Amino acid sequence: MPLEGRSASILGVSVVTMVISLITVCCRCFVRLRLLKTFGWDDALMVVAMVLDIFLTVCAITGSMEGVGRHLKEFSSLVEIRRAMLWWWLGQCIYIWASGVAKVSIALALLRLSVQKVQRILLLTVVGASTCISLVFWFFMLLQCHPVSEFWERRGTGKCLSTDFLVDMAYLYSSICAVCDFVLGLLPIFLVSQLQISTKTKVALGATLSLGCLASTAVIIRIPCLQSYKDMDFLYSTFTIDIWSFIEVGLGITAGSLVTLRPLFRQALDDTPRRGAKKSRGSILLSSLTEQCRTGQNPEETGGWHQQPDGTQTITTVITAFRRDLNTSPLTPTFGVEWRNGRAVGIKRSIQVTEEQV
Repeated sequence: MPLEGRSASILGVSVVTMVISLITVCCRCFVRLRLLKTFGWDDALMVVAMVLDIFLTVCAITGSMEGVGRHLKEFSSLVEIRRAMLWWWLGQCIYIWASGVAKVSIALALLRLSVQKVQRILLLTVVGASTCISLVFWFFMLLQCHPVSEFWERRGTGKCLSTDFLVDMAYLYSSICAVCDFVLGLLPIFLVSQLQISTKTKVALGATLSLGCLASTAVIIRIPCLQSYKDMDFLYSTFTIDIWSFIEVGLGITAGSLVTLRPLFRQALDDTPRRGAKKSRGSILLSSLTEQCRTGQNPEETGGWHQQPDGTQTITTVITAFRRDLNTSPLTPTFGVEWRNGRAVGIKRSIQVTEEQV
């Protein structure tokens, strides 16, 4: 069928959001694999979410060409309607997991910054809630008809759950997703404020991480459109649901990946020394230290009082630091790795205090 009207809009929005997400994920992989060499679980999950988003876009392109976004009266046969319904159904099933995996990836990345128990519990709750609701709603979309093919064939030989129940489940899923997105969007403001980095970097990181709020906004805008599931002109009426689903997934993946691109824009984000200012050789920026370095003890020894035989007491203060690459991000806790690899620098400073014996 020719691409025009809502079908063309579905194709355009899905492709644009996917391309933007793909660019940011590719840059993220370059930073993690080539610059930092610290590819973690959150990075792997974001790649999985990107792969799912690509499949979602393929379903959107094929579905729009088959008639998704058109009135039923514009179809010339039942076969065309069934093909369009099949691609719509496949797209919704993939969307559920693409959105859920992106949320889990963002939550795991924020766990690197969280130092308080309440924050970690909150993030783990988001991971659990996103996983559970995605799994439940996916099974519901998959098994709402028996046999499964009855959803797009509509031959009348099978059985499907009522549309009212479908709408109720969609409301529940969207509400939980919106809450999780808001938590992932607002929590970084508190996490970044605790980092010992420049104010400019705090603002940049907080604003980038808080882009997740836009994803929750897309979910909220989509909620009033869920009543379209009940419309007889199904493929045409669910146009807004499709559009905001693509935007939600794209914003989630893009926001989750942008924050890892800080090494590529280091000079723009960090405060660099002014021209003519001297920098001592081997000096270490305090903003490079992670929360674990700032609060954790030296793995091998700590400072304390040492009693000498002549009555002199010595205070030993241990300052632990390590040399890091200029591209290192505050979201990359490598303290343990640096110490085990022998690249840590331990600095001792002893102060002798003599006590007069009475």
